[in-house]
Amino acid sequence: MPLPNITLAGGGPVGALLAHLLALRGFTVDVFEKRPDPRTAGYEAGRSINLALAERGLHALRTAGLAERVLSLAVMMRGRMVHAGSAPPVLQRYGVDDREVIWSVSRGELNKLMLDAAEMAGVRFHFGHMVERIDFDARRLCLRDVAGVQREHRFELMLGADGAGSAVRAAMHHVDPLGERVEALGHAYKELEIPPRPENGEARFAIEPHALHIWPRGGYMCIALPNPEGSFTVTLFLPGVGPYPSFATLPDAEHAADFFDTQFPDLLPLMPRFAEDFQAHPAPSLYTLYLDRWHLDGRAVLLGDAAHAMVPFHGQGMNCGLEDAVELAALLAGSPTDPAGVFAEFQRRRKPNADAIAAMALENYVEMRDSVADPRYLAKRALGLRLAEAVPSHFMARYRMVTFTRLPYAFAYQRGKAQDALLDELLATTGGDPQAVVLDEAVALFRNRLEPLPDLPHG
Repeated sequence: MPLPNITLAGGGPVGALLAHLLALRGFTVDVFEKRPDPRTAGYEAGRSINLALAERGLHALRTAGLAERVLSLAVMMRGRMVHAGSAPPVLQRYGVDDREVIWSVSRGELNKLMLDAAEMAGVRFHFGHMVERIDFDARRLCLRDVAGVQREHRFELMLGADGAGSAVRAAMHHVDPLGERVEALGHAYKELEIPPRPENGEARFAIEPHALHIWPRGGYMCIALPNPEGSFTVTLFLPGVGPYPSFATLPDAEHAADFFDTQFPDLLPLMPRFAEDFQAHPAPSLYTLYLDRWHLDGRAVLLGDAAHAMVPFHGQGMNCGLEDAVELAALLAGSPTDPAGVFAEFQRRRKPNADAIAAMALENYVEMRDSVADPRYLAKRALGLRLAEAVPSHFMARYRMVTFTRLPYAFAYQRGKAQDALLDELLATTGGDPQAVVLDEAVALFRNRLEPLPDLPHG
């Protein structure tokens, strides 16, 4: 029996990878993307937030033979460089050494590379085509191009990788409600830039390049991620409305510069185009999307942000979406004549993990904007580092499980809670001093209370 033809909405990184993987397995794939081709039209600035590529995303790229090419476009980040105030910045490593790092990569450059690879594998892309409606009974997709011309496309299977504002999701929900709920964070973000610093005729990084820089300020923060050409993409996260400081209380670049001058005085001088960037770039709101169901029997399924949009504070949104793509491609290749079974199994496997990483991303916002400079957090982190060396079979920091392994997110979430409770218990006996904890007793406690960690491959 011939393989079903695949129609996919969304040509971003998740959609491009899924299309590529399916084409490699012999499927005919058509991708419809509402935006123009970024390889010819450029990539929209001010809305991207650089992507943090970690082990899950790297593994997904390895399955398509793209990992090394993507890493050539990326900058290694060893940890968080915390700018807590007047004190010198301090690096908090993500992992134990340079084998455990994350990679800053431009969303636009990554997307263009993946589009090229997918086309080489035989995928047909149709840019500038917006989904207007979907007749799932007739398997008919109605589209409108940039000139306003309408067209129809017959499909067998519809895959929705068209992002948080998914038109496929809206059409599915109209047929059979998906149990959708949206939880707004109440915060928004705005992108700025630290340009390269000229030095002896060459472009140099203005600050340490191999780190994700954080300026934590309690209820808000700035971060900066490096780019290969020497610049940094800076993102301000701030309440959207409400009392000062919020985006509502910074109506223009002049007010924003005054705010930065008091709260981020070391950062503002690094951004000569601050006023232009602040005025030109939007401030999109941040929210988490939850669905009860991701599929419409065997006709359509959602993945990536279309199924589980999350806030960006764990750097796992794309990694999770690429992991979705690998799972769905493998399931479809294994049972191409049973799409209903495939879509149901895909949801069963992936939804608990998507819910878990969404929760951890929300928790990580508090950690990044506040806890990284908090003595209690630092004490638990210091004790965790001792335990990671002394008893690696029973303790791994949750961040490392999420970022440097492919352990299921749901496992990492629950294991992290159990480990955190034991760290609190140990620190309570020493008044919060991690160095006063008797290491042998701590090791015995973890061995007695917790099962050994699974032996799964990790980077």
